[in-house]
Amino acid sequence: MDNLTHSLAGAVLGQMGLKQKTGLGMATLIIAANIPDIDAAATLLDGVQHLAIRRGITHGPIAMLLLPLILTVIMIGFDRWQLKRGTRPADRLPIHKGWLLALAYIGCLSHPALDWLNSYGIRLLEPFSSQWFYGDSIFIIDIWIWIALISGLWISRRREKKGDANWQRPAWISFAVICAYIFGNGLITGKAEADTRMVVEQQYGETPSAVVANPLPFLFWQREMLIQSGNRYRQWSFDLTSRSPVSDNDAVFISDTDSDVVAQASEQHRHLRDFLFWSRMPLIGIETQAQAIEVSVSDMRFQHELAIDRFRVSATVPKDRLDEPAE
Repeated sequence: MDNLTHSLAGAVLGQMGLKQKTGLGMATLIIAANIPDIDAAATLLDGVQHLAIRRGITHGPIAMLLLPLILTVIMIGFDRWQLKRGTRPADRLPIHKGWLLALAYIGCLSHPALDWLNSYGIRLLEPFSSQWFYGDSIFIIDIWIWIALISGLWISRRREKKGDANWQRPAWISFAVICAYIFGNGLITGKAEADTRMVVEQQYGETPSAVVANPLPFLFWQREMLIQSGNRYRQWSFDLTSRSPVSDNDAVFISDTDSDVVAQASEQHRHLRDFLFWSRMPLIGIETQAQAIEVSVSDMRFQHELAIDRFRVSATVPKDRLDEPAE
């Protein structure tokens, strides 16, 4: 998810009452909810190498164990530094080390829990396994989650400032609404995939090798259905509100099957290898030229106009180098 969502999630957790457990509780929750994204520095790399780095080691079990410990030490050090300088706010609660560590873990764990929900992917077991996991339920930037988080946070803060004893309730309601929304979207995705498989089998008499329900922005009741059968991809649509929810858009994409050429090209071009490592539904094109072969790869999840340029790579390999060892 985007970092605004992660930050708001940490703030709502604080407004649910957790910030009262220790000094710097709210700050710890918000920072912890974002800290796994320290791997965003990888986006400074050339090309698409960051795709093979993002949502990996800093989102895995070792990071989930160590990052909260490191953050807790930093927050305790910051509090002591302010106390030594005489700049520590007088109304700040005393630091409770146990609760500060607990809040760091809660905030940090909320990050992969949210990231897992979309179709971009996350490697939850890195470095023990590089397997990608996908929730396919929530678009990477969800306006409805924003609305629920901001509303709960704003109303809770207003009540707190007015001295209302029930100032935590709006944050709890926001949390419950978002949990219900996520659960409901999971059910929609499950139905979309099951219905699409059934229609494909009835219409074409074949069992798809993969069906992905790609969430859409704003329209949470709809899904972009991506269907793989061998080297063929179909792009359909699903609408929960329609009498016939699965719609055949009659769009077919063919992925090249010359795996030897692709394998050798990826060995000689790291950006191609990194993209294939990240790609879930690779759409491969091979163009033979006079002296070289050009391999281009995109991903069916990101074929729309706003994303295609960011999620496409190509590599040109001279024909006389196809059988050479990797660089």
